[in-house]
Amino acid sequence: MSLIHNLIARNRAGEPIGLPCFCTANEYVLKAILSYAARTGVPTVIEATCNQVNQDGGYTGMTPRAFMDWLMEMADAAGVPRDQIIVGGDHLGPNPWRKEPLDQAMTKARELVRLYVEAGFTKIHLDASMACGGEPPPSFEQIADRAADLCAVAEAHAPDPSQLVYIIGTEVPIPGGETEEPDALDVTSVDRFTATIDTHRAAWTARGLDAAWDRIVSVVTQPGVDFGHTQVYSFAPEKARPLSDAIGAHDGLTLEAHSTDYQSTEALSQLVAQHFFFLKVGPELTFRFREAVWALADIAARLPRYNGPDIRTVVAKRMTEEPGNWQAYYSGSPADVEILKIFSYSDRIRYYWVDPKVDAALNAMLKELSTSPLPEALVSQAFMGLEFGEIATSPKDLIQKHVERCVSRYGSVTNFSAGA
Repeated sequence: MSLIHNLIARNRAGEPIGLPCFCTANEYVLKAILSYAARTGVPTVIEATCNQVNQDGGYTGMTPRAFMDWLMEMADAAGVPRDQIIVGGDHLGPNPWRKEPLDQAMTKARELVRLYVEAGFTKIHLDASMACGGEPPPSFEQIADRAADLCAVAEAHAPDPSQLVYIIGTEVPIPGGETEEPDALDVTSVDRFTATIDTHRAAWTARGLDAAWDRIVSVVTQPGVDFGHTQVYSFAPEKARPLSDAIGAHDGLTLEAHSTDYQSTEALSQLVAQHFFFLKVGPELTFRFREAVWALADIAARLPRYNGPDIRTVVAKRMTEEPGNWQAYYSGSPADVEILKIFSYSDRIRYYWVDPKVDAALNAMLKELSTSPLPEALVSQAFMGLEFGEIATSPKDLIQKHVERCVSRYGSVTNFSAGA
């Protein structure tokens, strides 16, 4: 029995145990995750989405192989054994090409899946739920058939298909997040959950994928959690109870919750207790990263010796010059939009950290701030809540420790220790 199958069996038996899935391609965030992994020894799931990493480079400029090589080099440097890391692909399907005709989009989706599994990604979320080329929204049966098509590609091209685990289901925001503030959230009904499983089972059988079906470990559903630009929709355990109870009728399966960012730590614990075994988090990680960068910029502004760039000005300028990653998402008065661009929970600013001018300015600021230890009193003011006697004075250490505020709380609710 694989590690994931073993942990899922324990979750289904009533043990409050799960796996956080860290979905990010931010180098500083990944280093914080790997630092936590090295210190604790716990299995660590790191995922890339179809929009971040694909054959065209995604918004990171990386192919699946390039992402995997880069991640493993960082793991080696952090002292994390490679077999401690489970690397996943999220929303793998035609989404990046959904404006193209279906046949063309699916051809590219097959290539996407092939490249992911060949590169060594083993946790594969198959998502073919989006309409392509102006077609009507696909039916449950069409979604399942397209997902089975992609599963067949994964089985044919993975170095060892027996190491793959699959996630099915799609009742979550599209990759990249909500385009508008949701008015309300509907928890996935038991009927829709059952229909997802039944149609996928039929599609897998029709393609002779019975062996692969046994490696489907989770179904993506909406437990009633999400976040918009300015608010968080908190988990209400009683509303999700029928859904979490329904998983008992399906051997070996559990639930995957997306968009769990910004939920309270208690809510995360309740999700795990209700068989939402995989907890996906992404924007909260880079939200913490941005907080740390802004805090360092505030320190820099107060230092008479500082002679580097104002990273806040550089980011604001680039977001104005290249508005494609936020303009369709934020609305309101000019003053409201300016706040959302930087501080929104949806964290559209995260797309700009890979911008060459932003990256250069950030590196220049960190280099300038690293020439001597930062004054502890200024660090305490900018970051707040740090324990006296344990205040880091290195800018990179401060970023890492701040991002770990997110990483460690997800670790704390999944309730397993090294060697579990």
